[in-house]
Amino acid sequence: MTELTTESAPKKRILSMYQCTGVFTLGNFLGAIRNHVGFQDEYECIYALADLHAITVRQDPKKFRKYILESYAYLLAMGIDLEKTILFIQSQVPEHAQLSWILNCYTQFGELSRMTQFKDKSQKHADNVNAGLFTYPCLMAADILLYQADFVPVGADQKQHVELARNVAERFNGLYSPTFPVPQPLIPKHGARVMSLQDPSKKMSKSDENLNGTITMADDPDTILRKFKRAVTDSESQVRYAPGKDGVNNLMEIYASLTGKTMEEIEREFEGKGYGDFKPAVAQVVIDALVPIQKRFKELMEDPEYLEKCYTENAQKAHYLAQKTLSKVMKKIGYLPAKLH
Repeated sequence: MTELTTESAPKKRILSMYQCTGVFTLGNFLGAIRNHVGFQDEYECIYALADLHAITVRQDPKKFRKYILESYAYLLAMGIDLEKTILFIQSQVPEHAQLSWILNCYTQFGELSRMTQFKDKSQKHADNVNAGLFTYPCLMAADILLYQADFVPVGADQKQHVELARNVAERFNGLYSPTFPVPQPLIPKHGARVMSLQDPSKKMSKSDENLNGTITMADDPDTILRKFKRAVTDSESQVRYAPGKDGVNNLMEIYASLTGKTMEEIEREFEGKGYGDFKPAVAQVVIDALVPIQKRFKELMEDPEYLEKCYTENAQKAHYLAQKTLSKVMKKIGYLPAKLH
């Protein structure tokens, strides 16, 4: 008797890109990257460092080069597995810039002018409101559509860009024929929204002027402990998750994210204890999570030849996929094929 076999459905494809203009924060790790590491078994993952996007703001070349390499190493240290995932540097795949120009011509001025991030960044960098700052959502759409991505994991602040990519994909598909899958935003069910330790009303950020508000992936254990001890809480001194206790809620979210405990379990664990016990406990679980990552990061940075091999091979893999899409796009528009051999 012949045994029936069922062919498994192909995995859906995810595309996500990371800023590379400074060290990652605990917020980046718990809010996004740890989820992206978890996606690697369920999805076909394509991840990249968005270094083309970075130059809408002026960069110091020496620091920029250093940040790009360190960001690549940190992503590997945090668990991106090159056996399962393509992880490349955006500027090393020229199809991004080429498709971005094409999509500029299929995106309306009004669509771009409604982008809230353009308004925000224009105010922050009033001395450098360049054309790239205005049109970079087209580059973001190119990033997504080049790889025929089904899903794009985003927070609420980036959902607007996925909507634009969807609109552009539908417009192009309608003008020619189905070319791009219409991508869906993927809002993760899990992933802490980590707030500043000094101002829990805003997200933890590497650009925070108050250095005590942010835990970076490079912070040593003493620094982490000191920052948590200085974290803003309230005068109540009770470890309880409740409205109006933003500072304590933030610490509890961090602790829950790293221990897997519920808020009720955390409240029971620290019942009868004050913030003097709770803050060092949160610091310790953060230290326990970050120290192995820091150790692996150091090993990677001490082997630049290995890192170069990784990002070069992955750029080649990304180029192969991107070129297939770009060739299809250019053929449909009517361009003559290039013979560059």
